Amino acid sequence: MSDLEITLAQPHERAALENLMQLYVHDFSEQWSDQARGEVGADGRFEPYPLDAYWAEPERVPLLIRRGGHLAGFALLNTHSHSGRAIDRGVAEFFILRKHRRGGIGLAAAQAILARYPGVWEAAVARRNTGALPFWRKVAAAYAEVEEIDVVSEDWNGPVLRFRV
Repeated sequence: MSDLEITLAQPHERAALENLMQLYVHDFSEQWSDQARGEVGADGRFEPYPLDAYWAEPERVPLLIRRGGHLAGFALLNTHSHSGRAIDRGVAEFFILRKHRRGGIGLAAAQAILARYPGVWEAAVARRNTGALPFWRKVAAAYAEVEEIDVVSEDWNGPVLRFRV
């Protein structure tokens, strides 16, 4: 996809990432219909996502995804392992705006991001996020020795895909 651009989000682009995060949380909120979480505040916004560490800690990477020069999504990377095993990178959050879904941009963006940071990866998928699991299985299928682990712990509930890029 020649019009796909993935850049490291700069501090001056934080507001754009925060705004995209609101849309991301909105998409997730339907999975929390039976829980107290996911409500908007009196200002009509979801609770802010803790982004400070993405500009303070070198192992955290905030990326913006653009298509044709327009914002199309984001990815947040870190080194947190949901399986408890060593990794080089993990997908903390990944989001493509609805307008850009189903056209291959998510797959192309994920593959480009993974190629940029070789090593052992984990992509953890919340159990309730049933739509994301086929996507991440497709992404991981391009790599050898994909391991899918079902994790149920105090910290995580869902499948974790482990693979080497």
